[in-house]
Amino acid sequence: MEFRWLLFVLISSSVVIITKSQTTTKDPDWSDVVVTMVGTEVTLPCVDWPLMGSVSINWKMKSPSVDHWKLVLSANERQQFSGAASKASMRLVDSNFQETGDFSLLFVPKMEDKGRYSCLIIQQEKKLREKIILLAVLTVSIFPSATLPQHSTLRLMADVSPASAISEVTWLSPGGTPLRLAKRTGGGVAKLPQIRPTDQGVYICQVYPKGNSSTHMFPFTVDLRVDDINVASFTNISHSTQISMASLTQTPLTLACPPKRGDYVLLFWKPPDSRNTTTLVYGYDRWRDRTEQSKTHAQLSLDGPLSTPKEGFFSFLLSPGLNDGGLYMCEVFLNDNVFSQRTLLSILQVKARHSPSALVLTCQYTERSQVKRVVWSHQNQSRTLKWSSSGPGRLSTEVPLSPTQDTAGNYTCTMLLRNGQAVKAVYTVKLPPKENTESTTSVSPPHPESNSASLLPSLSALLLLVPLVAAVAGVLLWRQKDISRRGIEQSLSHYSGEVENIYENPEDVRQDLKPRGQDDVYEELDR
Repeated sequence: MEFRWLLFVLISSSVVIITKSQTTTKDPDWSDVVVTMVGTEVTLPCVDWPLMGSVSINWKMKSPSVDHWKLVLSANERQQFSGAASKASMRLVDSNFQETGDFSLLFVPKMEDKGRYSCLIIQQEKKLREKIILLAVLTVSIFPSATLPQHSTLRLMADVSPASAISEVTWLSPGGTPLRLAKRTGGGVAKLPQIRPTDQGVYICQVYPKGNSSTHMFPFTVDLRVDDINVASFTNISHSTQISMASLTQTPLTLACPPKRGDYVLLFWKPPDSRNTTTLVYGYDRWRDRTEQSKTHAQLSLDGPLSTPKEGFFSFLLSPGLNDGGLYMCEVFLNDNVFSQRTLLSILQVKARHSPSALVLTCQYTERSQVKRVVWSHQNQSRTLKWSSSGPGRLSTEVPLSPTQDTAGNYTCTMLLRNGQAVKAVYTVKLPPKENTESTTSVSPPHPESNSASLLPSLSALLLLVPLVAAVAGVLLWRQKDISRRGIEQSLSHYSGEVENIYENPEDVRQDLKPRGQDDVYEELDR
């Protein structure tokens, strides 16, 4: 029973899936597609074999906005008359259609002529064959005009109606390179920013029909010219509030651009503390996917946190050097509009160098126009530092050599901007490592006074070891029977120096080295 129920569920599910698939993949209700442009003569093809006997042709039309057919033209071998949907330019391609089998319709369409057309062939008052043709109308727009001023943004727009007639629209450059297209229902837009004379030529719009069609693709050409003299002027510029900021060297920071979708972005730079004119350091065209970058700003990238360049949103990431401060101007271009964002950037760094008497810490900063104050401070706030300036954008303080507890620690250079923003650079001066008194060797040459002081304990220890060495040597020499007493005395004299006559008899040595306790260390020597 359970098996039968499971089988029923599976069969029912299959029926539902198959039914849904059939409804979603329904073929278009036309047998051919024709795409044309307004004002361009077009032929709706309807061709059959030559027919005998009484033959007539009826052309009817149904607009996308209505659900009924209207008569366009009706003809037989004797006469022809027009219907309510007929146009003045409409006619049959061949008036002798009965003998040639060519029943095609020719006319110059307008936008309202788009829709379905029915070619109904009747023989001997019976329906012989019917062909449904979908006529789609293409509209191509060029901005600013067919003759463009240099540096303007070319916009090639293609729209097909009805949109259900096509599957894709593409644009090709004069060299045959596909252009990037912003697709939309029934067509799309291709753009070429900063147009140049080298961009002029014939552009091709390719329209690919959907479903049944006797033509794979419909090409349409546009001849474009670029003005050799006139240059585009962008007067519609929107300025955002200028940003003032500061940063340490080699610390990544974001250079903001206007939060507007654009066709391309240009970043200009004016060097810090100078009257030089601005220069272009970075440019990106998202339609061509083309980047231009100055060698002076190799550390600059279009990788800001809010940047999606191919979608038209931009921001920059910069790891600045000291001389990378200054004024940055990010300009985003959208068609004929410009959006601008300025950033004034000050950079701070600290460098250290040794002089014969001190460690010199120098605080360097650029773009001084927005700097309010720069000061040196020590971690011990009660300690007052002295500093000096050797030139604009340079402030130095000195730390005596061989730092002490008072002079070691963190030295901070603080730069305060006029808008209240502050940035700090810290340099740490460390105490020298402490000397190890238990070690018998030293890496660096010791001071003469400390050397004489350290030798006193060593000499005392050596003097205490002399009697012990003499005693041990005497015992060992006594055990050698082949050595004479004179040799023993000479040996003792050699090793003990001033105590050479203390032990003249070996027996006296043995008596003197007798163990005096259970744990006496000389017990082994007596054995």
